Amino acid sequence: MALVCGLALMLQAPQDYPTKPVRMIEPFGVGGGPDIIARAISPKLSELWGQPVTVENHPGAGSTSAPALVAKSSADGYTLLVNTSAQAYTAVLVKDLPYDPLKDFIAVAPLTRQPYVLVSGSSSGITTVGELIAAAKAKPGGLKFGSTGIGTGSHLGLEKFNLQAGITAVHVPPRPGDAIADVIAHAVAGSTTYMMAPISLALADIRAGKLRGLGVTTQKRSSLLPDVLTVAEAGVPGFDYAIWYGVWVPAGTPAQVVDKLAKDIARALATPDVRDRLAKHRADPMSMTQPEFARYVVSENENAARIAKAAGIKPQ
Repeated sequence: MALVCGLALMLQAPQDYPTKPVRMIEPFGVGGGPDIIARAISPKLSELWGQPVTVENHPGAGSTSAPALVAKSSADGYTLLVNTSAQAYTAVLVKDLPYDPLKDFIAVAPLTRQPYVLVSGSSSGITTVGELIAAAKAKPGGLKFGSTGIGTGSHLGLEKFNLQAGITAVHVPPRPGDAIADVIAHAVAGSTTYMMAPISLALADIRAGKLRGLGVTTQKRSSLLPDVLTVAEAGVPGFDYAIWYGVWVPAGTPAQVVDKLAKDIARALATPDVRDRLAKHRADPMSMTQPEFARYVVSENENAARIAKAAGIKPQ
């Protein structure tokens, strides 16, 4: 009888999910893209579930601290990872990770997609994409570019830019504990020559004249920076690259929980108030089923491998 009751409770638990607070763990720090997106949807999820949904910032170790924490968490749906496309890329570009970005997680749901802006510090004297390319070609390997970490979306995007622009430069990863605000500050200070950042995070420094917006990384200009050309328009034909965000849970999480999470996250993204919040950051909600998103993550991993091979990048 005890065994039967225990099995009944195990089968019932996923259906009742969630019955306690849910944690959303993100890797880039307060004000970073995942933090902004997670805080945009967490109140709606809390409303849907009748449970608190908290957002926790765990930056550090080149943005791998948060995934490492979630990978070791119980596979019960109460600890979620909100990450960027880095979750698909780090398996290609980072070696000796304490987790497998693909095998140790289940891809649950996509969140949003938005462009980066390619920027340079005003002190560099570089004001256009053409000037950046010319400076890099005049001194191969002499310029430095910053990113939010090896294998992150900004790192891969910059490697793709360098490859298509026909230039070489030195990658400067963040220091241990650096959040994206610190990486932007390094560009402002001139420690790095150029970088890519989500537009909403670089906007204040661009408007203050501390950063120069060189190009928007997608095929369409941004209404936040109407006078900034796309990178394709500015001298790298065909260039198109965006950052995207999603939600993952530890491998082994019950299928019923994964399915509920995927459907409820999609419901939250479809509500007018959440869309209004996201629109302020020019973040476009993505729409995929859970299996579609899982396949998308694998395809993005394969795309990262192709870029890394073409650029001659070895895992670090």
